[in-house]
Amino acid sequence: MRTYRVVQWSTGSVGSIALGAIAARPDLELVGVWVHAPDKVGRDAGTLNGLGTLGVTTTSDVDAVLAGSPECVCYTASGESRPTEAVDDCCRLLEAGVNVVTTSVPGLLYPAGFDAAAVRRLEAACQRGRASLYASGIEPGFAGDHLVLMLATLARTIRSVRTQEIFSYAEYPVTFTMFDVFGFGKPPEHRCLMELPGVQASAWGPPVQLVADQLGAPLDEIRETYDKRVTDRPLEVAAGTIEAGTVGAVRFETIGVVEGRDAIVIEHVNRMAPDLAPDWPTADRDGTYRVAFDGEPRLSCELTLGGPDDFTHHGLVATAMRVVNAIPFVCEADPGIVSAVDLPLTLPRHAFGTVAAPR
Repeated sequence: MRTYRVVQWSTGSVGSIALGAIAARPDLELVGVWVHAPDKVGRDAGTLNGLGTLGVTTTSDVDAVLAGSPECVCYTASGESRPTEAVDDCCRLLEAGVNVVTTSVPGLLYPAGFDAAAVRRLEAACQRGRASLYASGIEPGFAGDHLVLMLATLARTIRSVRTQEIFSYAEYPVTFTMFDVFGFGKPPEHRCLMELPGVQASAWGPPVQLVADQLGAPLDEIRETYDKRVTDRPLEVAAGTIEAGTVGAVRFETIGVVEGRDAIVIEHVNRMAPDLAPDWPTADRDGTYRVAFDGEPRLSCELTLGGPDDFTHHGLVATAMRVVNAIPFVCEADPGIVSAVDLPLTLPRHAFGTVAAPR
């Protein structure tokens, strides 16, 4: 059995899940763990993350990571607050001949729709190091693009397709993402990062472009919308306190326009409490992705994660496993940035033999 030497880069919400999955896989050998916080350096990676002793010591030294001769780095460090640094890190790893799978820069899931200058840098690094880069996640990375394409195999004609994420973010702990990117907890007149022109398109434009290109539908343009609602009471959530009168729900769309109509839409409806914005789209419960095709046939598909009380955790697991399961396939791919349509189905290996206790 072929075994791949892997480094886990960062141990946040997604990274700690990826770390446990890598350590449990018989076809993956954990050979290093990179961490950012000084108090995490020099510790056993397993005991640091509640996994028991793994015999791998954490480090913040990139040279030490490379000295372990990894074949792949699973890069899950924050990318929203430091996109340039994330690309810099990936370039350094790729130039050193190390393949990279990442959840940190979701726009890279389809390079044709991402920032051209960053793509040129990364492609050059891939060619110099003869390595490959793969970006994915649950959304972007699956629900609004790969799943859409699989469902499209049922279609005769397509007028439009809309993917909706209907999630509470009350249990999502990353303060910068919730407050600064999405604008939760801010006064309604405040313009968060998501409201700035082009920010949505940098993350969700590539999956819209991917669907359009694969289905042969030239885009007229990609549009963005953003709406918000305030809460009438304080809300205590994982990221902090959302005061009364500040934003407690957001709704936004990234829209691919084809022949003048809204044809490929990725929509987020995210609340911090279930009773906010009752007129916005809902699902039977939070933790739902809904894909709806208008065409022949008309069809709707709902993907739900976990249960009513633990969908956030299961969403993080799904995000991590989209890249962990891809590691063997990316290591065997030709050099360059690869997308889901370039790889075979990244089916999990040994999934029935590495099952952990359910949460």
